[in-house]
Amino acid sequence: MKVITVVSAKGGVGKTTLAANLASVLAARGRRVIALDLDPQNALRLHFGIPLDSIDGLSRATLAGDPWQTVMFDGVDGVTVLPYGAVVEDDRRRFESHIDRDPQWLVQSLERLGLDAGDIVIVDTPPGSSVYTRTALCASNFALNVVLADAASYAAIPQMERMIEAYATPRANFAGTGYVVNQVDQSRQLTKDVLKVLRNLLGDKLFPGVIHLDEGVSESLACDTTLIHYDPLSQAAADLRTCGEWLTNAVDSKQLSPRSVA
Repeated sequence: MKVITVVSAKGGVGKTTLAANLASVLAARGRRVIALDLDPQNALRLHFGIPLDSIDGLSRATLAGDPWQTVMFDGVDGVTVLPYGAVVEDDRRRFESHIDRDPQWLVQSLERLGLDAGDIVIVDTPPGSSVYTRTALCASNFALNVVLADAASYAAIPQMERMIEAYATPRANFAGTGYVVNQVDQSRQLTKDVLKVLRNLLGDKLFPGVIHLDEGVSESLACDTTLIHYDPLSQAAADLRTCGEWLTNAVDSKQLSPRSVA
């Protein structure tokens, strides 16, 4: 399996929406895709038609000692969804303590799923530094950093790079880091200027295109689905398909060695 961890140094960049739609794009390319939510907001499921009143998820299953197969849902677009789950505050803290004590918790949990070598797991994480992001990076084969074309995102890049360098880069089976600029409004001069700076800074780590700002994104979420499913002919959907091809090539370009212990 290939594990793609979707990260961001700051909130409000559309990370979860991007993770959900890329999962749909990769599934449409014939891959088996697991969309795994490691964000306590438990929002990734909302893009895949999982009922709002569903409380099941990997947090509850882990605390109860139940196999993750019991909380895997068939979502839209052929994506298998592993929600975070709904937990009370005390249980959330217990869960965080549990995974903080064992850096290999996610690695071992994924191995128990018995996935094939070509299967893809897309892990959504909370913004910034957290126990969830650390454990996801310890299992990651590729880190996808989502940014906006603004000064705040630019300034926050070193923070996430330090996390990736600490928890992912040293491992032999880590293929690298990529960046995607999301929610781009090309009519703004500041956006164009920041994009130029980002391209100079990040070079070939940056997705050559962008994901354009599109009102269909919020509309699709209101309909409990992905943009790819809701409006496949939109500009942003075309951007996402191109990004999915770039991401697949980046992940598959390196022959990954057997998973090593971090």
